Amino acid sequence: MLCPQDGPTRERRSLAGLWRFRLDAEGAGRTEGWWRSPLAGAVDIPVPASYNDIYPEATVRDHVGDAWYQTDMWVPARWAGQRIVLRFDAATHRATVWVDDTEVAEHEGGYTPFEADVTAHVRPGAENRVTVVVNNELSWASIPPGTIEERPDGRRVQRYLHDFFNYAGLHRPVWLYTTPPAHISDITVTTAFDDTTGVIGYQVDSTGEADSLRVSLRDASGAEVAAASGAVATLRVPDVHPWAPGDGYLYELEVSLLSASGEVIDGYRQPVGVRTVEVRGRQFLINGTPFYFRGFGKHEDAAVRGKGHDDALMVHDFALLEWIGANSFRTSHYPYAEEVLDYADRHGVVVISETAAVGLNLNIGGGVFNSGKRVSTYSPDTIGEDTQRVHLQAIRELVARDKNHPSVVLWSVANEPDNVQPEARDYFAPLAAETRRLDPTRPVAYANALLAPPDQCVVTDLFDVVLLNRYYGWYFGPGDLEAAETALEAELRQWAETHDKPIIITEYGADTYPGLRSIVPTPWTEEYQADLLDVYHRVFDRVDAVVGEQVWNFADFATTAGVFRVDGNKKGVFTRDRRPKTAAFHLRARWRKDE
Repeated sequence: MLCPQDGPTRERRSLAGLWRFRLDAEGAGRTEGWWRSPLAGAVDIPVPASYNDIYPEATVRDHVGDAWYQTDMWVPARWAGQRIVLRFDAATHRATVWVDDTEVAEHEGGYTPFEADVTAHVRPGAENRVTVVVNNELSWASIPPGTIEERPDGRRVQRYLHDFFNYAGLHRPVWLYTTPPAHISDITVTTAFDDTTGVIGYQVDSTGEADSLRVSLRDASGAEVAAASGAVATLRVPDVHPWAPGDGYLYELEVSLLSASGEVIDGYRQPVGVRTVEVRGRQFLINGTPFYFRGFGKHEDAAVRGKGHDDALMVHDFALLEWIGANSFRTSHYPYAEEVLDYADRHGVVVISETAAVGLNLNIGGGVFNSGKRVSTYSPDTIGEDTQRVHLQAIRELVARDKNHPSVVLWSVANEPDNVQPEARDYFAPLAAETRRLDPTRPVAYANALLAPPDQCVVTDLFDVVLLNRYYGWYFGPGDLEAAETALEAELRQWAETHDKPIIITEYGADTYPGLRSIVPTPWTEEYQADLLDVYHRVFDRVDAVVGEQVWNFADFATTAGVFRVDGNKKGVFTRDRRPKTAAFHLRARWRKDE
């Protein structure tokens, strides 16, 4: 799916700002037709933002059910005759959209874009009403999954197994944009090398009548370096400048749809980073060179705005990644805003792109491991065919959105699923196969929790890279770092011997209350977090199969309330407002030691 952009043949308008907003826990609005008139009893709500923390009320923060958004948009008269599209970059977790009285879109999934051709439903030169109902309920047929507890007093409480707060709303930009009636609908780019020559394959999909298609590739200075005609072709660029970690060099592929007279009907500019990704034995290669991941699992999370996209916070986070010496991050545990990937592309930051499939494990809840008898996750009444169908669609939408981002080097289809039950193989085999069918150029993986050592996991052979989330010294043996070092090294060597695959440690860390200090490192102190990370790093340096370390977490983040969480998850090396803990300086010393 192409992002909206301005150009000679296209125009876009942001619908960011204050919208009218009303909660609807009873679901009355769908029956009463709230979209047919101005939203009664509404308050202001900013878009983009999560709605949960905007107003200091428990009924807003903990709301379960429908939430209604409404705004009026002016459609310029000059747009008459153009194709007009209404696009939502995300609506968490599902949405139905109306323009005036007409339903124009319905979408499942809270972290990928969707859009509707509203040409027939808007009036150019006039004001038009847009109404959206966003629903935040999680079930066994949603990604991520969850259940709703019906209380005797009539309250409905959302329960879920993932360890971050279930923020909801219109988290990302909303756009109204135009294309010509005959237009470019999709572009797919692949890249390779022939010695020092860059080889760029492209495929352009278009809709409507056009005579021909022309493609021009320009370097960063704007000079044309290759050109071709036709919807499918290959371009060759001698002495190509590769996209590489730390060097976000981008070319621009300019695609033009032409009439019989050579007039440009539609045009689109697609950034292109020329790079390759390969798994070879225990190595992860970018451009044929072994790459070592240094960085974090992150969250889209901040005070007040929740998961709402914020350019200021995004740029600050990237600046902190550079300061600390990180070269990568995982979009844990859902696709991030596409602006984040655009920024990573331009700055040479490597990304593991992950679906929202977190919580597919009944033996883990809210970050806490079940210490009793294991229960089966997969059944017709829990994680089953309905979940798998939604999961497959989430993968398709993720790949469709992120396929052209050079920063994305690895797909993660799930975080910490149940991978021990025999049914796990039947669940995950189609997911791995579909991901490879959609994109054969990138490796595929999933993040493994510490309930499945290599001799018990039934799905590792389906994937290309081993991603391990490990918490020795925290959830397992808290306070005993000597035992943690021994157990971690023994397990990593077992993985290396059992599976000839590269290993990335995608989570490791300890909750740390900022300012809590101790001469003798004990859990929750800043000293303990720093010492635990140092223990893990000593082990990583001794195991050749380890090709990456991503600390959990970049910054503290909000979770559901519970006795295991003190105002959220405190495993960040930065606080939620981005102040460094002691561990941040330890990481900076390690990750920047060669500079």
